[in-house]
Amino acid sequence: MPRGRLHSASLRSAPVETTEFCSAASVGDTLQIRPFNEGDLDACYAISLATGHAGGDASHLYRDPKMMGQIYIAPYALLEPSLTLILEDRDGVAGFVAGAVDTAAWEDRLERDWWPSLRQQYADPVGVPPDKQTADQRRAAMIHHPPATPAEIAERYPAHLHMNLLPRLQRRGAGSLLLETWLAAARTRGARSFHVGVNRTNVGALRFWEAGGFTALIFDRATESRTCWMGRDPGEPQDQDLV
Repeated sequence: MPRGRLHSASLRSAPVETTEFCSAASVGDTLQIRPFNEGDLDACYAISLATGHAGGDASHLYRDPKMMGQIYIAPYALLEPSLTLILEDRDGVAGFVAGAVDTAAWEDRLERDWWPSLRQQYADPVGVPPDKQTADQRRAAMIHHPPATPAEIAERYPAHLHMNLLPRLQRRGAGSLLLETWLAAARTRGARSFHVGVNRTNVGALRFWEAGGFTALIFDRATESRTCWMGRDPGEPQDQDLV
C-alpha cells in the first residue's frame, strides 16, 4: 500500500474549557498516581467498559464486560506493566493510562503473545456482515484481525498510549497530570514522539488531547475511519492549560 504524507490540522471548532496547571494535592488530597498491580485489573476492565461508548458508559452494548479491556488495557497491564499507571482517589481506582514506546514492535508482540489465546476464547465473526455485528462481535473481529497502525504514524510518532478516566475525576486536572506523568515515564524509555487514536464522535476526548499538545493528523490519501489520529512531537505544549 502506498504511503501518504502527514499534515496537522487544528480541531479548535469550539472553546476548550481549561484550568491552570496544578499539583495532585490541589485536585484532591487523596489523589494518587501509582504503578499498576495485578489487583487493579478488574477495576481497569470496569473503567474500559464505563468509558467505552465515545467516552460514556458502554455496559448496555456488551454481553462480555471484559471485551473492551481485552483490547485496550489488559495486554498493556500484563505485558508492559512498567508503562501502565493507575489513578486512584478515596473511592478507589478511577482511571489508567497505558502504552508502548515502539508501536510496530508492540503490534508484533500482541500477535505473538496476546491475540492467540483470545482467539481461542472469542469466535471470529467473519461470516457476519459488519453492519449486522453486535458490539461484542466487532471487538472479536479486532482480536482476530487487528488493524495495524498506519505506517506513516508509527514511524513518525512511534510511541502510543490509551487513557481512560471515570467521570468523577474528569475536567479537574487529573487527566492532564496522569498524561504528563506517563509521558515522563515513557521518555525514560527513549520515547520522544507520541500518538493516540481517538473516536471522532468523542468531542471531549478530542479537546483533551489537543489541550495536551496533540495535533490531528491528516493523510494525503483519503481514508474512511472513525479514528482521528493525533500526534505530539518532542517538547512540551506551548502552554500548560489543562482539562
